Amino acid sequence: MNILSAKNIVKRYASHTALNDVTVEIPRQSIFGLLGPNGAGKTSLIRIINQITGPDSGEVLFEGERLTQKHVEQIGYLPEERGLYKKMGVGEQALYLAQLKGMKKSEAKVKLKEWFEKFEIDAWWNKKVEELSKGMQQKVQFIVTVLHEPKLLILDEPFSGFDPINANLIKNEILDLKKKGSTILFSTHNMGSVEELCDNIALINKSRKVLDGSVKEIRKQYKTNVFELEFTGNMMGFTNAMWTGAELLEHNTDGEHNKAKIKLLGKTTGNDLLQAIIPVAQIQSFHEMVPSMNDIFIKVVGDENAMGTQSNFTE
Repeated sequence: MNILSAKNIVKRYASHTALNDVTVEIPRQSIFGLLGPNGAGKTSLIRIINQITGPDSGEVLFEGERLTQKHVEQIGYLPEERGLYKKMGVGEQALYLAQLKGMKKSEAKVKLKEWFEKFEIDAWWNKKVEELSKGMQQKVQFIVTVLHEPKLLILDEPFSGFDPINANLIKNEILDLKKKGSTILFSTHNMGSVEELCDNIALINKSRKVLDGSVKEIRKQYKTNVFELEFTGNMMGFTNAMWTGAELLEHNTDGEHNKAKIKLLGKTTGNDLLQAIIPVAQIQSFHEMVPSMNDIFIKVVGDENAMGTQSNFTE
């Protein structure tokens, strides 16, 4: 069952359409990536899910029920634009924000102390927010977002501004929250994080959803039958052995050591290629070059934008 379904969402601002018939299904206990260029409509969808604004048409369902104010306590939201009261004490502010999410003060204090120790910021409990570095402030906001153990976590660019060590800390916490039952929706431009963390994605471009599905299946869908080999042996003998079953796209030779990028043609398989070249080459490595999510993002958005330009010329 999906924890959240946004169905046929349309959102307009004056003459600008931010979302045009967008449908997104987020499976329970998964990590879902909401992707797209700046201005594509991601933030508008997140604002609708958080009930900051409403759609002009379409509906959002939370666990099968129409989304209403009662669901607020089951959703945690970490916006890209961070905001804490600079002059307020760190612990005092964290307690206040936890209570806004429906937690009792005594319960919140115990859990906050645990999180502060885990993130090694317990010494900052009585400091003012303005005394914290940007990274420490972000840690505090992340803690407050997840403290009440919401069913759905919405994280907008959660790794922005973190050094690699703290970014890895946040990644591990996200994975742990998923194990414990949370569903995470995060919006990011970091395609490396998408491949590392996400089970499913939806790509929005120019207000429309242009791609969605599991990360694994999408990468398979966009593969180009290109393989990379490293081998020792004669390059001419290797090329002749391939014959018409494959096309040599590029190669580098360093003495007897060769590296080649090959595209298989027709019904030729990787096994066919290996059988053909093993008599003339000593294979050191052989792998399929499956496109990264970054490659797919650039291709899909680029193709969509090119189609839009062509249609403008023909109108």
